Amino acid sequence: MPAFDALSLVRWLHFIVLSLAGGGAVVALLLSGFEDERPDLRGLAATVWKRTAGWGFRLALVVGIGGLLIKMQAGDHPFDHYYLHIKLVLVFVLLGASEMAPKALAAGKRGAAMLVLLLFLLASFTVYNAQLFGSKTRPLPMAAPDGTLHADR
Repeated sequence: MPAFDALSLVRWLHFIVLSLAGGGAVVALLLSGFEDERPDLRGLAATVWKRTAGWGFRLALVVGIGGLLIKMQAGDHPFDHYYLHIKLVLVFVLLGASEMAPKALAAGKRGAAMLVLLLFLLASFTVYNAQLFGSKTRPLPMAAPDGTLHADR
């Protein structure tokens, strides 16, 4: 039976939290379209965003940073992959827009929420197609005469 490691658990948790956040963003945008026609729904989109998408994106950031730390602790070099730099820029802009979205939705404006959804899709595309962006090449470890491995400098 395969053993579960911490990184697999964190990746799964990251996926679940992002699914919650992305789904909440879509639902909040759909609800915002109905608020114009039905006054009894006014403010519901902002509330849904605040409770699902807002917290989902915040938790995804925390879990993602935890995953990076686990990878670094294991000796991996995640920042050698160029897609991660692009993803982090998209994520931090996404978080900023996500924090502005509830107030904008309450005022009947959808721009920030739609920007968040676009950035979410772009970040997902970047991660899914990570091999398109390349990575730094590290020298392969070489065996020393005593049998230990060391990196060639």
